[in-house]
Amino acid sequence: MFFASDNSGPVPPQVLAALAEANTGYAMGYGADAEMAEVTARIREIFEAPEAAVFLVATGTAANALALSTLCQPFETIFCTPTAHIHEDECNAPEFYTSGAKLTLVPGAPGFDDKMTATALRATIAKEETRGVHGPQRGPVSLTQVTERGTIYSLAELHELSTVTKAFNLPLYMDGARFTNAMVALGCTPAEMTWKAGVDAVSFGGTKNGLMGVEAVIFFDPAKAWEFELRRKRGGHLFSKHRYLSAQMLAYLTDDLWRDNAIKANQNCAYLVDGLRRANAPFLHEPQANMIFAALPRATHQRLFDAGAAYHLWDGPLEGDPKEQIAARFVCDWAISKDQIDHFLALATQT
Repeated sequence: MFFASDNSGPVPPQVLAALAEANTGYAMGYGADAEMAEVTARIREIFEAPEAAVFLVATGTAANALALSTLCQPFETIFCTPTAHIHEDECNAPEFYTSGAKLTLVPGAPGFDDKMTATALRATIAKEETRGVHGPQRGPVSLTQVTERGTIYSLAELHELSTVTKAFNLPLYMDGARFTNAMVALGCTPAEMTWKAGVDAVSFGGTKNGLMGVEAVIFFDPAKAWEFELRRKRGGHLFSKHRYLSAQMLAYLTDDLWRDNAIKANQNCAYLVDGLRRANAPFLHEPQANMIFAALPRATHQRLFDAGAAYHLWDGPLEGDPKEQIAARFVCDWAISKDQIDHFLALATQT
């Protein structure tokens, strides 16, 4: 009954097999392995971007911080939402890797502080540079897809945001730790959710979708490639035994494993949601991908906790008396079984 995070589950056997196969013989280091060439070709094909620059790193924080540092000068500011992972959960890594760039928070839509609107973004950007040389200059816009509250930007919303960024000549970055969960939920292609919608760079998440530890950073403008390479090396994130990153990503991209895992995770979450609805549990918002926020009676929470259920408590607003209930985040990964979900729901609905 593990719903704490989708980065805590097991690794698919196909990935372990690929790592075992990579562990034979010798291969060139630092990204010169043959598998990396295949990864690049496959990602370019999937994203319909034959000129894209593709890089692998081991963590989502490295992907975000290094990508943003490539897009942002130290005297600029990065625009993001108040709940953005780069703001709340990366220990100032973007500020560190950019050598001092600020984060400017864009107010979210009413009831959705995790999603910026084009109107709010335009207004926030317009406020910057009012102090000339004395204040931070406008820099990249960073959004998260799936957001930190489990919601998804529609393709129309992405186009609206990119219209604003292009009007100010600012790059648009997508934190795609749960990229594929959003993509399958929208029923679109990777290209439609990125460069065709005006996104300039994206982290293509793997760790939350079953990989042992690898994320791809993709720049649709290959002119950014060399600077990112230098920053990755300088930042200590260029693996010498790079083939072990490449092997994971190549297995992920083979036979639609990346897509299938996300479909399973979303379906598992939908199954959990159906059960919680039958228990009349209130939700923060309509579930959209593989992460939900719901309220439970305190007695139910204690019963689940005592039985070993794992999920994170959350202090956000949900209807009901906080003295009588708790709010919690539940995340489903590709591997959690229906039996585990059924066991959780049986305990949750026990009277």
